[in-house]
Amino acid sequence: MLGLPDLWLPILLSAVFIFIASSVLHMVLPIHKSDYTKLPGEDDVLAAMRAGSVTPGEYMFPCPADMKDMAAPEFIEKQNQGPVGFMVVVPNGPYAMGKALIQWFFYTIFVGAFVAHIASFSLDPGASFKAVFHVTGSLAILAHAVAQAPNSIWKGVSWATTGKFAFDGLVYAAVTGLAFGWLWPAAIQ
Repeated sequence: MLGLPDLWLPILLSAVFIFIASSVLHMVLPIHKSDYTKLPGEDDVLAAMRAGSVTPGEYMFPCPADMKDMAAPEFIEKQNQGPVGFMVVVPNGPYAMGKALIQWFFYTIFVGAFVAHIASFSLDPGASFKAVFHVTGSLAILAHAVAQAPNSIWKGVSWATTGKFAFDGLVYAAVTGLAFGWLWPAAIQ
């Protein structure tokens, strides 16, 4: 059986290759250009949020005080009047892209480590490229593609946007499978 130390190279290189692929998908190709739209009356909404001292966090609106409140006629009326939604507010100032990219890179290492851990129980040293690609790519699909669905299910993200991120995830899964298939340790002689 293989251990994580035997698989450090495919873990690290899959993360590097995913980082490159994600950069191409998000900066070169126009696939994600329409993921977000400008809020109507943005200046007025932002002024109202500043007046309300909205701080960074995740918000739901309208937001019930508890589960019982969701059945209250007043709350239902708020929902019917709308708008209804979820909102993430980040700290003021330019977006911290460097911090996000570092977190993304560590996430891909984390996923690669889990893929390696599970694959090490499923595959022997010297397993064929096809077998390694199939197992590791399939595992990576769960982390990178399937994991996008809850955003549409629970938070109302459009299925089109989720589909685009799931497509990205399929690319990342293929990259992971290729890296592991290429660098899978040979059979011990």
